[in-house]
Amino acid sequence: MKINYNYIKISLLAIFTVIICSFATSRNKKRLVSKPQIEFLGTNNLFITSDAVSNLLIQNHPAYKNLTKEALDLNGLEQSLLKNPMISNAEVYVNAQGVLKAEVLQKQPIARVMGQQQFYIDSNGGYMPLSANYTERVPFVTGEVSKQKLNLVYQMAHAVLNDSFLKKQVIEIHQDKDELISLKLRETNFEVIVGSLENLEKKVNNLKAFFIKATKDKTLNEYKTVNLQFDNQVVCSKV
Repeated sequence: MKINYNYIKISLLAIFTVIICSFATSRNKKRLVSKPQIEFLGTNNLFITSDAVSNLLIQNHPAYKNLTKEALDLNGLEQSLLKNPMISNAEVYVNAQGVLKAEVLQKQPIARVMGQQQFYIDSNGGYMPLSANYTERVPFVTGEVSKQKLNLVYQMAHAVLNDSFLKKQVIEIHQDKDELISLKLRETNFEVIVGSLENLEKKVNNLKAFFIKATKDKTLNEYKTVNLQFDNQVVCSKV
C-alpha cells in the first residue's frame, strides 16, 4: 500500500494550527487588563479629561488590573461612564493586547443658563454641568429658567444653533415669568421680543429683513425694542 505523505503533512499541519490557535486563544483570555486608554470622539474641546474618565473606570472596577478579559464587566463599565452628566455615549472594550479602551462621546452644549445655578443645556435639551477644564462659547440663558423646564429655551437655542444669522448675532436668550422669549443681539442695544415660539421661522425671517434694512439705513442703534409678535410686520420702539 502506497503511503500518501502529502496527505499526512497536510493533516499534521492542520492539527498543529488548531493547537497553536487554541493555545493563543487560551493565553489571550488569561491576559490581564492594562491601564485604560481613552479616546474622545468628535470635538477636541474636552469638558472631561482622560484622567477623569480613567478614574471613573478604576473606581467602578478598582481591581481591574488583576482581572482577565473574560472576568471584566464591560457593560458595567460603560454604564458607569454614562452616569456622568458630561458624557453622551461610551463604548468600552479590551483589544487583543489586553488594553482596556474607552471611546467617549461628550455632550454638546448649545446654551448656558445663568443665575443662582449655572449649567449648560445640551443639544438634546438636557442638563449638562459646567466644566473646570473648558468653557464653550454659547448664548446665555437668563430669566425664569429651571432644570425641570428647559423645553422653550432649548427650542430657541436649537433654532439659534441651526441658523447662521442667529448663531452669529444672538448672545442672550431670556425667558420671562409668562414663558415668553426675548433675545439680545451682538453689538446692538435693542431687545428682540419673540414672545411665544409659534411661527418662529416666520418671526426669524422678519427679523432678518428688518436687520438688513436697518443696517443699510444705519439706524440699528436708534431702537429700544424690536417686536416680532405681530403678523407680517416688525413693530419697533425708538430710544
